[in-house]
Amino acid sequence: MKSDDHAAIDVPESSAVAKGKAPLIATPREQKSRFKKGLGIFDFLLRLGAIIAALAAAATMGTSDETLPFFTQFFQFEASYDDLPTFMFFVIAMALIAGYLVLSLPFSIVTIVRPHAVAPRLLLFILDTVALTLTTAAGAAAAAIVYLAHNGNPNTNWLAICQQFGDFCQKVSGAVVASFVTVVVLMSLVLLSGVALKKH
Repeated sequence: MKSDDHAAIDVPESSAVAKGKAPLIATPREQKSRFKKGLGIFDFLLRLGAIIAALAAAATMGTSDETLPFFTQFFQFEASYDDLPTFMFFVIAMALIAGYLVLSLPFSIVTIVRPHAVAPRLLLFILDTVALTLTTAAGAAAAAIVYLAHNGNPNTNWLAICQQFGDFCQKVSGAVVASFVTVVVLMSLVLLSGVALKKH
């Protein structure tokens, strides 16, 4: 006796078919990894910018030298960065910062390749904070001397020299501006590292 009722048989999908299906929405871990990788790339680009700014500051200050066209029998009027210990400290500090930033590039690349690695990010956070402190100190000290060079100080009979040594003052002022650009970039790097560490 034949029955008109048809029995429905459920055939489960094979494991090969199930494995072939890719999720359309990224998992939270993948999204987190992409975010950290983006932070690492931005960190690397900021370091390149900071290297350029620090080298520009050191080179500009280190080449600031001007000699006036007139002189006497006993005196020759000259202004150079090595006449002032503050400017010498500035050149040394900015050169050290530029060297550190170059050496930090491989660690920044590690944070791109391995976004979840904590040790390189923590090391960069600590060293960037030290570099920020040194750069701020050098830039602030040099800025004080540049201010006196432009305006002088009547109370202590310090005369402004920028009317006579215009090229010298222009170079040292540009070097100070470049140093504060480096300060801003280093602050951004410290904040980036802090955000990346907080996400762990």
